Amino acid sequence: MSLREIRAEQITEEVKRLCIEANKELPEDLEQVIRAAEKTETSKIGKSILADLGANMDAARELNLPVCQDTGMAVVFADIGQDVHITGGAFEDAVNKGVRRGYLDGLLRLSVVADPIRRGNTGDNTPAVIHTRIVPGDRIALTVAPKGFGSENMSRLKMFTPAASQDDLIEFVAETVKLAGGRPCPPVVIGVGIGGDFELCALLAKKALCRPVSQRNADPFYAELEERMLRRVNELNVGPQGFGGSTTALAVNIEQYATHIAGLPIAVNMGCHVTRHKSVLI
Repeated sequence: MSLREIRAEQITEEVKRLCIEANKELPEDLEQVIRAAEKTETSKIGKSILADLGANMDAARELNLPVCQDTGMAVVFADIGQDVHITGGAFEDAVNKGVRRGYLDGLLRLSVVADPIRRGNTGDNTPAVIHTRIVPGDRIALTVAPKGFGSENMSRLKMFTPAASQDDLIEFVAETVKLAGGRPCPPVVIGVGIGGDFELCALLAKKALCRPVSQRNADPFYAELEERMLRRVNELNVGPQGFGGSTTALAVNIEQYATHIAGLPIAVNMGCHVTRHKSVLI
């Protein structure tokens, strides 16, 4: 079978576009959920805040500006078909070049430092965090998810034993949201990873944030658990921006994977009300 050739420059241009568009346009279903929450929110101040969030989205669209000043660290998920041959450059170089062009040409805030301790802004928002999988086929699926750290800093992971109950998992998610309070800019989207090992569990939680908030887990068991977690979180009265109310979270998305007989890992990756992601299939 012949390989399908995809130019590195095409990957760069698509990543550039996705970086800009993801920062300026919320997923349609997320915007709808935010606007619907204004009508059902029980707190007067919560209603006012949700109305302001709607006005902010309108202003971003009208002025062609990012929906949030923290335009995040670029997280890129790439499913690369095994029958693809990338020409004209290395894949990760092409992605980082796209992030560089997107953030500089799009006039987006540059928030990446070169070293976690010694710091030093890189000046172009690279390097990106890149997650690749080799999959069947001759296409490349790219998702760019700009991740602000007001919410990222509130994320947690716990290695439960198999003796943990569903209620234990629900309370861990609720405790994480309660400890976070208003810092992740609620109402939040909550990505939950269950299973795998230490690092895969966290990756599942991040991946869960890239799923549409209108789409429940395909397994009815986990779809019900998502709904139970969402109800519990919204009982906390954290509310929009932490000022109290019934809309603390907009959605809970769970991704699960097989795990070891001795473990039950769970990770919570917090997403603010501008949980952004944009995808393309090349």
